[in-house]
Amino acid sequence: MIHAKVAWLSALTGCRDALRSGHSLGDAPCVRIPIPARRDRALMYATGFPTMRLEQLQAFLAIADTGGFQAAAKRCGVTQSTISRQLQGLESTLGLTLIRRSTPIQLTLAGDRLLAHARRMVQEWDLANRAIADLRDGHQPELCIAAIHSVCAYRLPAILQEFIQTYPEVPLRVTALGSDRSLKVLRDGLVDVAVVMNNRFLTNNTDWVVDSLYKEPVVALVGAAHPLADQEQVTWQDLGAFPHVVFKDGYGMQRLVQEQFAREGLTLRVALELNTLDAFRGVVRQGKCVALLPESAVLEAKHDPDLRVLTLAEPTIEREVVFVTTRDRLQLQPISYFRQLVYATLNQQVLLPNRPIAQ
Repeated sequence: MIHAKVAWLSALTGCRDALRSGHSLGDAPCVRIPIPARRDRALMYATGFPTMRLEQLQAFLAIADTGGFQAAAKRCGVTQSTISRQLQGLESTLGLTLIRRSTPIQLTLAGDRLLAHARRMVQEWDLANRAIADLRDGHQPELCIAAIHSVCAYRLPAILQEFIQTYPEVPLRVTALGSDRSLKVLRDGLVDVAVVMNNRFLTNNTDWVVDSLYKEPVVALVGAAHPLADQEQVTWQDLGAFPHVVFKDGYGMQRLVQEQFAREGLTLRVALELNTLDAFRGVVRQGKCVALLPESAVLEAKHDPDLRVLTLAEPTIEREVVFVTTRDRLQLQPISYFRQLVYATLNQQVLLPNRPIAQ
């Protein structure tokens, strides 16, 4: 192997002057292996593979398809000398002559071997370029959204309908998840955007864009027969005396409630963990459990004769809902538009009982 490399370099040194003087590759003395350009030669030694440029392959294909340098230049929209230089550069990189400079022009054995591969590479580049152009122009396969349950139920439907009117060709996929889980699937690239309860420890990511949408108070949900049902407000001491139904681990509401109980020096008595609003209403309706929920999650409960919604005495707590996506995704038109739509509709909007979201 060492002797072969020394012989190869020695032969190349012998024909260097001829190559640099502008002789055609076929006329070069000593050997028919032209010396690679210094940059390409260094990269070839570093990687073990020769480096080729797209325009070189395009020039080679144009010559092979049209049968001449002048016709190839016209097809590529460049000068004939440019086509010649591109071909010479490709032959220099590969170390073999690809075209016989004869009349008519013919492919060498190496050129014939390269032809099918070059055609596939150029075609793949064209396909990739078109795919990126389509994505840039707003033709993405789907828009994937992860959002907390109350947002999916009460906030998103009108927004989704508006989005569909503008981008009918972009399918929507909406998944209801807890805040922590929504941010994880966003980080893993499984969704494009997340609408979640803010957690500064999870959203503190320089690659993310975080928009504050609105804040809403947390209220207590109890059954109509619950000992606290007749009170207009409940204190934290009142709440500490009863078992609670809470969101499962990974939901921001569980963390918010636990932190407030700890600040009050009280123990949160967890009787059950759930993850759907229907389940909360069903469990609370049947027993003496209390559920602390954001106001938008109890809109239907306000009209249920078997349930009561109670406000909290000071200190009250509230949750902040935010829109999160990555900076690179905002370069895509559908995602950028969806962000603008969500922000314009929900920014600091308070969803009160019996008052729908503004259209």
